[in-house]
Amino acid sequence: MDHLVLTVIAEDQPGLVERLAGCVAAHGGNWLESRMARMAGQFAGIVRVDVPVAAHFGLARALEGLGAMGIRVQLAPSGREPQRRFRAIRLELVGNDRPGIVRDISRLLAEQGVNLENLLTDVAPAPMSGEMLFSAQALLAVPESLTLEALQAQLESLADDLMVELNLRQDEAGSGTG
Repeated sequence: MDHLVLTVIAEDQPGLVERLAGCVAAHGGNWLESRMARMAGQFAGIVRVDVPVAAHFGLARALEGLGAMGIRVQLAPSGREPQRRFRAIRLELVGNDRPGIVRDISRLLAEQGVNLENLLTDVAPAPMSGEMLFSAQALLAVPESLTLEALQAQLESLADDLMVELNLRQDEAGSGTG
């Protein structure tokens, strides 16, 4: 068996996941993990599957065939996991929406050697004022050599410029590799 990563996007429709899962199962594959969501009328996701090496070509052809139904799928081999040790840290951020928040936060994190493992963002009206608020929840892989206090100080200096509130906390899952 060999792990593959599939990315999928299509106009949202009933049975989309079933068609994708059917292709994987028909080629002796096992659906291991996925992150999928509907957004702006589109359905997008990323899936990790375990498929026998001999079935890769057939699976690729079957996934291409889904294009006739408007389902676009890309297939890639899984990558290597980083060998360095990281601490899992949760980042929560809320502030008035404006262009560049994700760019500025992700740039600072990358400069510190922090990897974004998971990122969820949303823009919604504030309960009382109706102003648009940007919110983000992220799981960060922070190098063990970077103290939480140092990361907090870097992010707080940026948060003042962006006019956002942020909170960092140790993830319950603890530490691990990237």
